Amino acid sequence: MNQTNNPNSQTATSTTPNPNPYPFEAWTATSGDLEQRREHIPTPTATRAGDAPAGAVPIVIDPADRKQPWVGQGAAITDAAAYLIQWAMSPEQRRNLLTELFDPVNGAGFNMVRVPIGSTDFNEQDYYTYDDLPFGEHDNTLSRFSLGSGEPGRPGATGDLKSIVPVLQQILEINPGVKVMASPWSSPAWMKNTGHLTLGGRLRFGEWTGNGFDPMHDSFEGTYARYFVRYIDEMAKYGIPIWALTIQNEPANASPWPAMIWSHGEMAAFGADYLRPALDATHPEVKLFFLDDNTHTLTHPLDEDVTAHQAASFDGIAVHTYEPTYGNLFNATRSFPGWSVWMSERRCMMRDSVEDASHIMFGVTSSWLIRNGMGMVTLWNLALDERGLPNKAGSTGRRGVVTIQHETGEVQRNLEYFMLRNLGQDVPAGSVVIGSSSYSPDGYTGGLTSVAFLAPDGSVSAIVYNPTGSPITARVAISGRGDEWQAVEVPAWGTVTLRKSYAPLNLSEVPADDDFPLNPSPEQFHGDRAPGR
Repeated sequence: MNQTNNPNSQTATSTTPNPNPYPFEAWTATSGDLEQRREHIPTPTATRAGDAPAGAVPIVIDPADRKQPWVGQGAAITDAAAYLIQWAMSPEQRRNLLTELFDPVNGAGFNMVRVPIGSTDFNEQDYYTYDDLPFGEHDNTLSRFSLGSGEPGRPGATGDLKSIVPVLQQILEINPGVKVMASPWSSPAWMKNTGHLTLGGRLRFGEWTGNGFDPMHDSFEGTYARYFVRYIDEMAKYGIPIWALTIQNEPANASPWPAMIWSHGEMAAFGADYLRPALDATHPEVKLFFLDDNTHTLTHPLDEDVTAHQAASFDGIAVHTYEPTYGNLFNATRSFPGWSVWMSERRCMMRDSVEDASHIMFGVTSSWLIRNGMGMVTLWNLALDERGLPNKAGSTGRRGVVTIQHETGEVQRNLEYFMLRNLGQDVPAGSVVIGSSSYSPDGYTGGLTSVAFLAPDGSVSAIVYNPTGSPITARVAISGRGDEWQAVEVPAWGTVTLRKSYAPLNLSEVPADDDFPLNPSPEQFHGDRAPGR
C-alpha cells in the first residue's frame, strides 16, 4: 500500500499549517468474531467535544504519564510448532508465514520467541534433554551434552536440530532483532531425586556429582548452572543468541510431562548462588527472570521468600495467566519494583467462545497486564495443527497463534494472532507505556479500556478494547491537544488501534485465511479457565 496515497493516512503537504502535528496516521478495527480483521478504517475527523456523538466514551491518552518500557511480543517455538513449520509446509509456505509474522517493516512485527530447553508436552519427538543418561550415572563435565544429531532441518536430524534450530535460523534471517527467551521443563533425569523427566521431582540439592568439593564444578547445582551456559554456547554456534532465561517452567506443576518442582526460596538461591554467577562469568548480558509460573503461586509478598540480595540476580519476573489471580502480580512487583514483567505463557482453547477468547487476549493480556506493568508478552505455541497437535502428553484441545493444516501446510489465523499483531505492527520498538483511560477494573468487565504507547520520536499508538457484546462509540483525545476529539466505533469484543506518527507507517494487511475444517482432539480444560469463569 502506498503510504502517501493511502486515504487512511494524513500527510503534511499543504502550505497551510496542519492542526494535526502527526504527518502519518492510521486506524484499524478488529471484531472479536474476526469479521473485521485489522480492517483499515478512515481516520476519524477531529471535532470539538460539543460536536462528538452523544454518549461517546472519552478515551484520553496522556504522553506525560510515562510508565514501563515496551520490549515486544511473540510466541513459543516448541518442538510441535517448529515441526509443523519445518515439515508440514513447503519452503515457499514456510518463508511466506515467517516473513508475515516477523517482518518488522511489512509484516506483523513479532520480535520475541520463547523456546524450551529440552522437551515440553507439545513435542513431536519423544521427550529428551541434552544430556540423557540412566539414573545413577553422572556427567558433571557435560561431556555428553548435545542439542541433537544430524544437520539442522535435514532428514534424520534429532533433538533441537530437527525442527527448532532451523526454524529459529530462518526467523533470525528475516528479523535479526528477534529476542530468544529460553526455559527448561526439566533438568536431565539423572540430576533429579526421582530419576524421571516427568511428574515433577527436584534437583538433587546438596549432593555431589564430581570428584571434589568445588560447588560450581562438583555439585548438582553447579553442574546444572553450567548446563544452562552450555546451552547458550551451543545455540550460539548455530547463530542463535539467547537473550533471556528462566530457571523453570511452572515450578509448582508436577505434570505428567517433563516437569520439575522448585519453591520460591530454592529458585532464588539457585539463581543467586549458581546460575547468575555462572552467567556473569560467561554471558553477563543474558537476562534472568524469576518464577515462570501462574500468578496463583504469588500468594503473599515475594520479599518474604526472596532476599533483596537474591532479587538483584534477577532482571524481572515471568508469569503465566491461566488462573484468574492476576492481581497477585502485585505481590511481586511491589516487593521488587525494579523488576521487569514478562507474560511468558497463555493460550486459548480451540472451542473458546468469542467472548472468552477476547477477554483472555484483548482484555487481560493486551490491556490490564500492560496497564499494570507488563512490558513483554509471549504466548504459547506459535502454531498447532487443526487437531491441536502434535502433543505427547494428552494436554489436547489447545490452539496455536496460527493453525497449520498438517497435510497441506495451509494456514488460519486465530484471535491470538490479531492481539499480537496489534502490538507488533502498531507499537514501534523502544516505546514506553503511557497513561490512557479505562472504564474496566480488570480488562474484561465494565466498559471500554485502553493501553497507549509513546515512541522515541514522539509518535503515539493506542489500542482500545470493548469487553461487551455490543459496539461502543469512543471519542479519543491526546492530552495537551486541547478540546479536540476523534469519534470511532469499537466493535463487540473487539479492538480499535490508532497510530499517529512522524515516520511512514507499516500499513501491511492481513492475508486471507486458507479454507480447511478444524478437527479438535478431546479438550482437557483443567487450568484453562477464561477470565470470570
